[in-house]
Amino acid sequence: MTRSSDKSFAVIGGGMAGILSVIKLREAGFGKITLFEKADQLGGTWRENTYPGVACDVPSHLYSYSFELNPDWSHLFSPGPEIHKYLLNVATKYQVLQHCRLGDEVSQLTFESGKWKVETVSGFEDIFDFVVAATGVLHHPSYPSISQLDKFEGHMFHSARWDHSVEIEGKSLGIIGTGSTAVQIVAATAEKVGKLNLFQRTPQWVLQVQNPSIDDKDKEKYRENPSLMLDLHEELSKSFSDNFANAVVDANSKEVKILEELCKMNLAHTVQDPILREKLRPNYRAACKRLVISPNFYEALQSPNANLITSPIMQAEPEGIRTQDGELHKLDVLVLATGFRVDRFMRPIEVFGRDGISLDQVWRERPSAYLAISIPDFPNMFMLNGPNGPVGNFSLIEVAEVQFAYIMQLVERAMSIENGLISATHRAAEVFEAERIEAAKNTVWVTGCKSWYLDDRGVPAAWPWNFEHFRERMAKPIESDYELYTPVSV
Repeated sequence: MTRSSDKSFAVIGGGMAGILSVIKLREAGFGKITLFEKADQLGGTWRENTYPGVACDVPSHLYSYSFELNPDWSHLFSPGPEIHKYLLNVATKYQVLQHCRLGDEVSQLTFESGKWKVETVSGFEDIFDFVVAATGVLHHPSYPSISQLDKFEGHMFHSARWDHSVEIEGKSLGIIGTGSTAVQIVAATAEKVGKLNLFQRTPQWVLQVQNPSIDDKDKEKYRENPSLMLDLHEELSKSFSDNFANAVVDANSKEVKILEELCKMNLAHTVQDPILREKLRPNYRAACKRLVISPNFYEALQSPNANLITSPIMQAEPEGIRTQDGELHKLDVLVLATGFRVDRFMRPIEVFGRDGISLDQVWRERPSAYLAISIPDFPNMFMLNGPNGPVGNFSLIEVAEVQFAYIMQLVERAMSIENGLISATHRAAEVFEAERIEAAKNTVWVTGCKSWYLDDRGVPAAWPWNFEHFRERMAKPIESDYELYTPVSV
């Protein structure tokens, strides 16, 4: 193997996975690393999402880098600003910032002469041996198609673009959407606003999970004995996998049925008004959509100033939103908690692979990648949390760590020959896609709901196997599934 630390790497994206990539590349002895981040600060989704109540729905001691466990998490599910601070602290500690080009968005990636040319919107250009795309999934806001939305004269913004200059206290607040984001905003703002109007397009099953603060004595205990944190991390990982991640890929599992019963009990026991209760009752199975967790959503929605609106939206007007029942809901502020365009990944970056093939052309129907990592004809370019990966059912930090260890094996294999190039074969990608589609038929995601998991065919665009299978596939690349070659001499 011609191991050489002079190989250069472009890392695209400065969120959790991009920070991880730089740390792990440095750890492996590589020094020529450039991280490209379009914003002026690292942090990814935790930099972008600053809405009231923002928090992770994975326990904090699990949603942490395994090599940098944090004894100071404030809650079981810590708030977004705390997670963002954690990521920035890790980036500082591991000298990630010295590799960063902040505020410079990548506009084009071109594979030529066995290398990758990276171009940015500022006009910067450089050549790299490898590209790691850590661009994330949930970062391109999806805006609703509502007639005359631009006619609304109040303050309006997407939940991922929260305008903190707008005062909501005592105002009439409208929220469109009922996913995790909307649920968190409702719970955080119900007591502050004058009137809360939640426009429900589809009801959600809500699992009541409390969010206790972590005792100072426990924090001190973790500081004094880091091995206790590691044990907790492993315990949470196993519990999360056994009781949720592995359950949702089997629609008939007893764990899914337990989750369903717990959601039904939460609705039945918490919502007193039978009319409101039925408005909030979904007509699909729990976990068919991404399961929403909240300690107090139903309580907040039963506040005297809260209003659940189920009549479909007809149009926006200068004073608010008019629904199909004819009522005009007057609003001061309108929040679009309508999710993200989950099919974007690296786009709008223009990417051209071997022989000038365009990624837009390859993905003209829908995005795909072998094992969510490698795309045929795009050698020495790897994705973290790429298409059809475990975005909805595992802890994404844990996923990224496992995936990056796999990617490093591909890098090592490429470096085993002079100027080596590696990418998944077309055959491997086709077989994986067929296996994935077949396995998806067993998941709870196809049991009768519409969700952002489903692609244009109704096939879940998520990893359809359990976590053990994920670890097995990520343990070691199958040599025959990859093409290893050198550039063709001109």
